[in-house]
Amino acid sequence: MNFIFPKNYNFKSKLFGIIEYSTALLDVIIAVLLYLLVNIFFNNINIKIYVFICLFFPILLISILGINKESFISVFKYIFKFFKNQNIYLYKK
Repeated sequence: MNFIFPKNYNFKSKLFGIIEYSTALLDVIIAVLLYLLVNIFFNNINIKIYVFICLFFPILLISILGINKESFISVFKYIFKFFKNQNIYLYKK
């Protein structure tokens, strides 16, 4: 079965149909770093689990739902560009 996609359609492959692969990779990297930090600072397994879930779950939700239907990575690019070039103004007559 062959599907024909229009040329103006932006086809992106996604993991499980909900999250882009680049965003999923970024989530895995954040999860590993957070896991290492939680293991350093806490000894009790219950506290480790609670802190990890409380810190990682909002990041995961933002990456799945997106911000205004934009991907997680593109939003961070926009924020970085804004902080880098704060003195650039849009001037209209």
